[in-house]
Amino acid sequence: MFRLTPLNILLLSVCLGLAGCGGSDTSQPTSNSPTPVSAPSQDTGSSGNNNNDGTGDSTSNGGDNNNNAGTGDNANSDTPDDNTPETDPTFATAVSTSRFLQQATFGTRPQDLDTLTGTSASSWFQAQLKVPPSLIMPVVSEFTPPPTAEDDFNALYIESTSVAFWRHAIAGEDQLRQRMAFALSELLVVSNAGGEELTDIPEAVASYQDILIQHAFGNYRELLEAVTYSPAMGFYLTYMGNLKGDEVTGRMPDENYARELLQLFTIGVVALNPDGTEQKDDNGATKELYTNQDITGLARVFTGLDMDYDTSDAKEINEFALPMAVYPENHSEKSKTFLGTTIAAGSGPKASVTQALDHIFAHPNVPPFVSMQLIQRLVTSNPSPAYVARVSGAFSNGQATLPDGSSVGDGRRGDLTATLAAILFDPEARAAATERGGKIREPIVRFTQWARAFSVKNITPEYQEMLWDTRDASMLGQHPYRSPSVFNFFRPGYTAPGSLSAASDMVAPELQITNASTITGYANFMTYYITGLQQEVDVEDLQASYDEENIPLNAKNAVDSFLASYDAEQALAGDPDALIDRLDLLLCAGQLSATSKQEIKQILQTVAQSDEAEPLRLVHLAVLLVMTSPDYLVQK
Repeated sequence: MFRLTPLNILLLSVCLGLAGCGGSDTSQPTSNSPTPVSAPSQDTGSSGNNNNDGTGDSTSNGGDNNNNAGTGDNANSDTPDDNTPETDPTFATAVSTSRFLQQATFGTRPQDLDTLTGTSASSWFQAQLKVPPSLIMPVVSEFTPPPTAEDDFNALYIESTSVAFWRHAIAGEDQLRQRMAFALSELLVVSNAGGEELTDIPEAVASYQDILIQHAFGNYRELLEAVTYSPAMGFYLTYMGNLKGDEVTGRMPDENYARELLQLFTIGVVALNPDGTEQKDDNGATKELYTNQDITGLARVFTGLDMDYDTSDAKEINEFALPMAVYPENHSEKSKTFLGTTIAAGSGPKASVTQALDHIFAHPNVPPFVSMQLIQRLVTSNPSPAYVARVSGAFSNGQATLPDGSSVGDGRRGDLTATLAAILFDPEARAAATERGGKIREPIVRFTQWARAFSVKNITPEYQEMLWDTRDASMLGQHPYRSPSVFNFFRPGYTAPGSLSAASDMVAPELQITNASTITGYANFMTYYITGLQQEVDVEDLQASYDEENIPLNAKNAVDSFLASYDAEQALAGDPDALIDRLDLLLCAGQLSATSKQEIKQILQTVAQSDEAEPLRLVHLAVLLVMTSPDYLVQK
């Protein structure tokens, strides 16, 4: 397996000093500008037409059946002829195009650069809004055992939400929507890591994921309501079946959701200015927003919600796939006082929820609180107050202007399309990152970037048991919708102790899961896929395992699962500089420093060119060296 080179041994110390990481100007060509990327031939194209092999994604939008994955020809079909880079400079160069796509999607593909460079990013954004959503529940249904099955349990069914996520993240046409939904999932956290109903009943988290996907371009207020009535959230934060208080027994309503709704999902704990900075009182202390009495009052709102058993039975639908119903007899009829408002006694459960969410949503903290965290997930961990203020303004006004002068958003407070546009097209996002700019790339996104950069065929995670749970430190140290707590895998305000970034008063959320174990685990994990070890499976042993575990798959299909194409890279194997430049463009958006390039080149030159297999081995090593370099791990 992978042995750390001198370059990679530096990873931990360098990444813990985030302020010093990064490379050159990523918005304009440099003297080391990568060579142009040519469109791959048809047999090395996207993962689209090969996204299944008879057992793959049967949903209408899960695969990339048009060879564009949301960033190709179809996604750009509405581009006006007069939208030149001068009027919309985001896609002016291959480097600037790659950088934008690394923020807005799950990774840049070669064909994206050929198709989109020199066109209008505004038109691409508008076209992405129209792409139908790739949903999770149809994939879960694909692997749900039939009612007639003697054994209605199998591990693949349990892991089907993960299968769906990887399919859509890598090959989905609706890349912008999927990326936004993933960002929202790290703010509005539900996890199936607990080994209980959310683990054993995949419909629960699938329905929740679909809520985020469907509302990714919608309104945050409406999303909050859908989340509140979600059985997955109700179970996760323990207010499903929440009963009204009983003075005789001393029973009190469960306060879990009330607390996290305020602390994590909407306003935080201290008063914020519109630019996200903390408000101070006359003594210089932060202003706390609420006390436990507010939580107690708000907790009464979320009593009387439980599974919609009647509809579930009548329509023969899993109850976790339906919004929770209200049961008035279990709802507190007392008045509910919190955050300076009172919901009158006897208002009823639905009216109480509506009034409570309306009042919370109107709080001045919501725009900067939500905007800040979405910026962190997509662009930079330490946005300037001015950047936060501009995005917060788009959230509040429900409208944003794209570079070509068109606008998005319906004008209502909380419009997420406007918020997303403001984040991605802000001058701070598009300009060359400063020393305080950028973020650690999340391990999940690193893997999807590899798959998209090298046109991986047969996106069939069902055949990749490693992808069913990548949380272990020996793997990615992170897995979608499987964080250890409601606080996500990392906190937005995390600072790494003893690091240069902490000394510079900077946060680095992703460093909370970055340590000696996860760094080497990630390198080993990527080595497995980069070098194609997934194709070396023992088909007979795998089939026996499938049969024993009641998994209805043909192991022969595993041989071609996640098959990467390195044809273009192998053609450059004799020219290390050109090879490194290409990888720099695809994976780093031109951010590899001259020092990193030289170190990688020196290592590549030690590989003997003795037989026909060596060019591929050299390419594997080059990809691995780039993807484990500090300049790649820090997205600038």
